[in-house]
Amino acid sequence: MRVTSRLRTTPFSILDRSRTRQGRERSQALRDTVRFAQQAEALGYHRFWVSEHHSVPGVAGSAPTVLASAVAAATVRIRVGTGGVMLPNHRPLVVAEQFGVLESLFPGRIDMGLGRSVGFTDGIRRALGTEKDAAQDFGAQLDELLGWFTGEQGAYPQVHAHPAEGLRLPVFVLATGAGAELAARAGLSLVIGDLRGRDEMLRAIDRYRAGFRPSAWSSAPYVVVSGNVAVAGTAEEARRLLLPEAWAMAYSRTHGAFPPLAPASEIEAREMTEKERGFYERGLRGQLYGTEDEVAAALDELIERSDADEVLITTSTYDREALLDSYRRLARVMGLSTASTEAEPCAAGSDLDDAYAALAEHAHVLGIRGEHHLR
Repeated sequence: MRVTSRLRTTPFSILDRSRTRQGRERSQALRDTVRFAQQAEALGYHRFWVSEHHSVPGVAGSAPTVLASAVAAATVRIRVGTGGVMLPNHRPLVVAEQFGVLESLFPGRIDMGLGRSVGFTDGIRRALGTEKDAAQDFGAQLDELLGWFTGEQGAYPQVHAHPAEGLRLPVFVLATGAGAELAARAGLSLVIGDLRGRDEMLRAIDRYRAGFRPSAWSSAPYVVVSGNVAVAGTAEEARRLLLPEAWAMAYSRTHGAFPPLAPASEIEAREMTEKERGFYERGLRGQLYGTEDEVAAALDELIERSDADEVLITTSTYDREALLDSYRRLARVMGLSTASTEAEPCAAGSDLDDAYAALAEHAHVLGIRGEHHLR
């Protein structure tokens, strides 16, 4: 396999949503995320991000800054962040304080990724104290949040976000359409899906670059393209890795609940309604999967078309070993050292329990009490 200069010089990162699996405890998904971060670091990935979802059966990641702290404590070099904190669900002051704590504990390693989504249902939104149209206030919330870091917010005189005030960390907006334009206006980096190279995505990237205003956070546009990528020994094996997520998406669209991941074999044997089958096939259409050579060619073309500065991989599947193998193969596609692609379960030769012990030393800062919360 020939690794192109484009692939070799483009950073690749990971977003893990702590997907739950049939027959496994939700807590296991969070522990899997921490271990996966250690493996990603050993493989040479650039960043490792976690997500925010509330009252979703298929996702355990509901407190991204807490989980990011666990990941950062369990790793050494890899950048750690959120993909993202949904700003309409939070007071900007609290978000600033949380990231100020993270950056203070793990200086130079923290990314602040922000989104504008609200809860999936009216009940979740009420529980979060927000409304369906709260996303419309994202621009104002973003301005306030950044103001807490610079000390320039004027809405609350004599109030300061300690220890965030005066700190600078990379800020990313997860967005398409209007969100991309907000990122440009604020001078922030953009994370945009998907990896299908569609004209709509490319037009949004063009608008972002054209409207970008240099800021204290970024002097030039920075585009991260995100989506699912699966790599295996054959194209069919790689495609099977995508089946659990495609079915979960189809089920959520037809039943109103996003379920835990099921084994690919169970999904292949499932009798689907016509409507379910339509959403399922749509979820698979256009995804990037294949052998190392096939995926290398597809990613090289994507990066060329979008002029992406970075690629964020968001793949989830039921089979954790097959998932790790996919990321190992992708590391080879990127031209990372083959010596690092064995990906020992724990970084720097440490045991996962040591990582939790290290986190426990910092836990009081986040208001966590008792080691049982960390296991």
